[in-house]
Amino acid sequence: MTDRSLRPADPSSVGGHRLLARLGEGGMGVVYLGRTESGALAAVKVIQAEYAHDEAFRIRFRREANAARRVDSPWVVRVTGADPAAEQPWLATAFEPGPSLADAVGRYGPLPLRTVRLLGKTLARALTAVHDAGLVHRDVKPANILLAADGPRLIDFGIARSQDDTAITSADLVVGTPGFLSPEQAMARGGDLGPAGDVFSLGCVLAYAATGRPPFGSGTADALLYRAVHDSPDLDGVDEELRAVLLRCLAKDPADRPTPAELDAALVEDVSPGTAEWLPPDIVRMVAERSAAMLALPEIEATLAEAPREPAPSRRRFLAAASGTAAVVAAGGGVAAWAALRPGTGKKQAGAPGWALGVQADLSGSGRAAGQAQEQGARLAVEQFNARGDKQFTLELRTSDDAGRADRAAAAAQRLVDDPDVLAVLGSSTDETTQAALPVYDTALLPLISMSAGQNLYQNVRSFVRGRPLHGTVAMKLAFQLEAASAATPVGILLDRTAGDVSWQTVQMVNLVVRSYRDATHPRVVPAGTADFGPVLDDMRRAGIQAFVYAGPLEGAIRAAGELAGFEGPKYAAEPALDPRFAAQESAAGWTVVAAAIGPDAAQVRPFAQAFHQRYGHPPGFWAAEGHDAANLLIRQLTATQGRRPARKALAARLKSATYRGLTRDFVFDPKLLQLGTPATFVHQVRDGAFHYLGPAPDKAPRAKGK
Repeated sequence: MTDRSLRPADPSSVGGHRLLARLGEGGMGVVYLGRTESGALAAVKVIQAEYAHDEAFRIRFRREANAARRVDSPWVVRVTGADPAAEQPWLATAFEPGPSLADAVGRYGPLPLRTVRLLGKTLARALTAVHDAGLVHRDVKPANILLAADGPRLIDFGIARSQDDTAITSADLVVGTPGFLSPEQAMARGGDLGPAGDVFSLGCVLAYAATGRPPFGSGTADALLYRAVHDSPDLDGVDEELRAVLLRCLAKDPADRPTPAELDAALVEDVSPGTAEWLPPDIVRMVAERSAAMLALPEIEATLAEAPREPAPSRRRFLAAASGTAAVVAAGGGVAAWAALRPGTGKKQAGAPGWALGVQADLSGSGRAAGQAQEQGARLAVEQFNARGDKQFTLELRTSDDAGRADRAAAAAQRLVDDPDVLAVLGSSTDETTQAALPVYDTALLPLISMSAGQNLYQNVRSFVRGRPLHGTVAMKLAFQLEAASAATPVGILLDRTAGDVSWQTVQMVNLVVRSYRDATHPRVVPAGTADFGPVLDDMRRAGIQAFVYAGPLEGAIRAAGELAGFEGPKYAAEPALDPRFAAQESAAGWTVVAAAIGPDAAQVRPFAQAFHQRYGHPPGFWAAEGHDAANLLIRQLTATQGRRPARKALAARLKSATYRGLTRDFVFDPKLLQLGTPATFVHQVRDGAFHYLGPAPDKAPRAKGK
């Protein structure tokens, strides 16, 4: 579990609650575990001082407290006290130690049908109480549902409002969590946000519980909002009877949705809500473990003090440590200099604290080659750091395997969050797993840098930076490379919807850039899961295409290469095709892939590649150098603390303003977008069954538009 000890700056009591531990910390404040004089436990939410001076925020906080107090239901966490007028406003609720629905599904996958029905019945009754109190919750989602042995609990009235209250919220403000909000919320129709919106959100929650995935998929906020308004929900695998009920909840027109009471009646189940049999055994154990861990507290004691600090190092020693591995490489030492840093050549300083970096990646799934490469690159950086004689602390590397699965990503992230030694994390391997893990890291303010996830992930940015360009930027560079390398036109562009938003972004950008150079395109789309590209490729050939671009997953790229074996024009594929399995196909010869990963055979990473081979006994794969760079970037931020152990939150802030010259790119982050201001993209071509590195992709095409 995460170290939940109170810190020197924490208060010892709030509003008659003796504080025992920290439960969590967010952007607005800290939640503590408190005990009243009578011995009752409570979750005490204390607002940070900087927000306490914001009168508008006090109004919102007072509204939250008053709203929650008016709800009377065993399935809604009860407010036990509040003081919005205090110097630091606070609100206390009855303490519920169980995990959230998001945690449970993230760890164990979809719930049994009976559990889903009981979950729906009890939450419908919770919403009935909320609506009877004249309120609309507006943020019903898996993270706001706690699981207890006798049933779920609905929490967090932070954005609830009275049904006739329109003064606080702007009419054009989207309120709620994309993926679990109603079409009227997605379109920011403030006047239409009534109880039916909560029913739609509950339908999304039940679909998530039954399938392990949100009914409108994952991706950017804009994409989720669009799907909520226009697309049908994904209910594949849902029991037919339950599916019919959920379709009513997820109706686009609020008037077509059932009331919570009608939903309660429609979900027929023999076991009554409130009995211990409602959860499957695995989650019962999870509830018990969480409860035991949270309640295994010492008797009330004074706030814990931090350990004494080591004396700060001299300026010369600090500068030597801060220069790090990059200085060795810059000295031109080649493999000899890198080998000098291999494990075992340095001595661990007596008494030096042991800190850890985390890596969350696909280490056992279908994308394990890339995930393992990142982990090995990062581990080499850590071992080289530990070999230095001037280090101020010793580092460890802790890994958490999500197997490349979004439904396991949150649990994988939680394992690193719960490890008190982990100060920052590299990960995860894919867009989907990073998207699923971000809320966990963001809540804990644990710094996270991703080198391979290129989606826009703006909804969670407090602790996250992206160390690679966005997919749209990579697609733009692909188009520049195509224009620079060939005058062939028209260009056939195939969008394979199996890869979701990534393919769409790629096709849109390539189409835009190619046409801006007055070249013609012939774009075509195939539905997700299409196994036969033959008809659409035949159509492209008949249209006279002279070049071809495929945007889709690895498997589709292999299929497209096979079916275009006789096509002589230039052939390009988006980043998912950067995989040895694609290059191994005989039909892939000559294909070009533009990606954010540098080639392991690039001259600028040759010393690293040789040291990697010496350490692991094989050449590095794609993304290994990026993992090495990310670890060294994090190490640089740690060494800048002069041997003082940083708080995670402070390290996250430092990371956002970091600058670092790595092997693969210069790391300079845009302070507004929290992404690289100096994106690096690279070109690879398949020859003799393997990828060969051609160099950086051009920043612009050399030909003029009027050519």
